[in-house]
Amino acid sequence: MKTLLSLVEQHKQGQRNGIYSVCSAHPLVIEAAIKQAQLDGTHVLIEATSNQVNQFGGYTGMTPKDFSDFVFTLAARLGFPTERIILGGDHLGPNCWQHLPAIEAMKNSSTLIHDYIKAGFRKIHLDCSMSCLDDTTPLEETIMAERAAQLCLIAEQTWQKVRGEAPVYVIGTEVPTPGGALESLEEVQLQVTSSEQALVTLDKHNLAFDDIGLSNVWPRVVGLVVQPGVEFDHHNVHHYDSSKAQTLSKMVESQPYLVFEAHSTDYQNPKAYQDLVKDHFAILKVGPALTFAMREALYGLDRAETEWLGTHHAAHLRSTVEQIMHEQPDYWRSHYLTKGHQQFLDCSYSLSDRIRYYWSHPEVQTAQQALFTHLEANPLPVTLLSQYLPNQAKAISQNQIQNNPADIVIHKIMEVTQVYSKACYSNAAACKETI
Repeated sequence: MKTLLSLVEQHKQGQRNGIYSVCSAHPLVIEAAIKQAQLDGTHVLIEATSNQVNQFGGYTGMTPKDFSDFVFTLAARLGFPTERIILGGDHLGPNCWQHLPAIEAMKNSSTLIHDYIKAGFRKIHLDCSMSCLDDTTPLEETIMAERAAQLCLIAEQTWQKVRGEAPVYVIGTEVPTPGGALESLEEVQLQVTSSEQALVTLDKHNLAFDDIGLSNVWPRVVGLVVQPGVEFDHHNVHHYDSSKAQTLSKMVESQPYLVFEAHSTDYQNPKAYQDLVKDHFAILKVGPALTFAMREALYGLDRAETEWLGTHHAAHLRSTVEQIMHEQPDYWRSHYLTKGHQQFLDCSYSLSDRIRYYWSHPEVQTAQQALFTHLEANPLPVTLLSQYLPNQAKAISQNQIQNNPADIVIHKIMEVTQVYSKACYSNAAACKETI
């Protein structure tokens, strides 16, 4: 992708702009991301993860083609040019099939890569860091690199058939736990990736690419996933400290083709995002903070609706979500190990936001649609809305948004995307050069 290749080139020239990657499949989150890109005049980078979207449907029920069609259809409705959409695939590898022998897991992974490329995804995170059923644990880095190269070959062969822009790749193991740490941050010692370890990862992958005949592809490896010293658990955030990552930051300056990709960067303070981009962590992977903001908005509307229309006429969205989570705990049970009231608080308010796995449930969708229908027919008084969503009430009063539930929720999500945008695109001139 020319946009991401240009981003790397600009960092090598001393410019300090970045791009944030929205990892979500929720229509309201993606609409908010597109509207933010419309305001900024930039590209929008939207990523699907391997457990979320795969050839078997993932937890969203969508294949890669389904997901790309969904995003492009939404963009068309919003009048956003499709050529300014970058689709990415996150953790593409054996992630979903660790319970299988390596041969079977890699066969599924090959199909996964093929389907993502065929569906128009052009930013591909090759992640073969996880051990399969018959592997040793932890997996040797040489094996990780060899498997990543094998999947890159599948991607290149598929792209040669379908053409379009050439794919770019991100390599490396995600150090932060996807969706946030399972243990308290007080219980772990967060370590920034050493420059030596980062160089080992690069060298192993570079050699594996050469061995399989992909040396010409290496300049399109635009990102390396490392741990910059950011993390969040259920109720706490470890913010980025630039002083602790300077050695790592300086190391990447010697690499001609890539920058760092930072995962689990949700909930950082604004200065932390600006420092991350300045220090060459130029691709910021985000997601839970966006659905967290969406949940805040939806739960606020749920409370306001009950006061406005009365219990007997309300949609009861929150109670529906809580009931489904109680009946089907698979998406949160291994994450929230507490009991009693603390478990209730974790399920409702944890920064890992496991609620995001339940918005696509048919009963939850029905309740959300009922909530929206009620508040479209009977708009909330701004005075009542202000009790639960004061910023959105103010935006309505100032004619910035309409008094309808979708606009209210999207405005709440965009409070988060605006922070990312400012960090990535504060240099307007540099930003425009990537378009």
